[in-house]
Amino acid sequence: MTDDRIRLQKYLSMCAVASRRKAEELIEAGKVKVNGRPAQLGDKVSPRKDTVTVSGKKVVFQKSHYYIMLHKPRGFITTMEDERGRKCVAQLVEDVGARVYPVGRLDKDSEGMLLMTNDGEFANALTHPSKHVSKTYRVTVRPDIDDEQLTKLATGIEIDGRMTAPVDVHILEKQEGRVVLEMILREGRNRQIRKMCESVGLEVARLKRTAVGTIKLGMLAQGKWRELTEDEVHKLMVASGMKAPKK
Repeated sequence: MTDDRIRLQKYLSMCAVASRRKAEELIEAGKVKVNGRPAQLGDKVSPRKDTVTVSGKKVVFQKSHYYIMLHKPRGFITTMEDERGRKCVAQLVEDVGARVYPVGRLDKDSEGMLLMTNDGEFANALTHPSKHVSKTYRVTVRPDIDDEQLTKLATGIEIDGRMTAPVDVHILEKQEGRVVLEMILREGRNRQIRKMCESVGLEVARLKRTAVGTIKLGMLAQGKWRELTEDEVHKLMVASGMKAPKK
């Protein structure tokens, strides 16, 4: 008889409860039970036979995967709930038809493309540091920029004791008192662009993510979302090293 058991944290990720790392935290905190008993790290479950609950709520396996692109406005935090009552991206995707969660982050003061999904494997692959999936940003800085600053941004800046990876950066627009840059990153450290610009004496006035891999934000309105096409999902899977299904 085939053993269909899988690791508990993977199952929670597949059910869009949380990422694997967050699922491990929930298990360690004693919030996860399997068939009424507190779960432990390393436990395996059968989706067909076992009953899994998180904080008393039954986990339901979702066979249907959703992949969406949200145009996050400034002022929203990248989380599904906030105990301080701040605006969060969950409010913008309530009509998706399934519980989806963010793939990576955009800080409160940043805007642009935020991918969201209920496919934990997809989310893990896109955000894993070893995959280096590119992210493109339109960055407005003040007051001006010179060749030395551009070179430092491109070759690497030391942040928190570690150098950043090389960045593709070039000038899109230049006006008195402001410059618009395009920056393409292949790593995703916390508030990385803001810290890099600050370290070379630049103030970030606006930060907008315009693409992930080859998938572009396009004309999607602020606060709105759309489903990714099959081709877009396929391209992101390939970029992240996943075994993409045959089209």
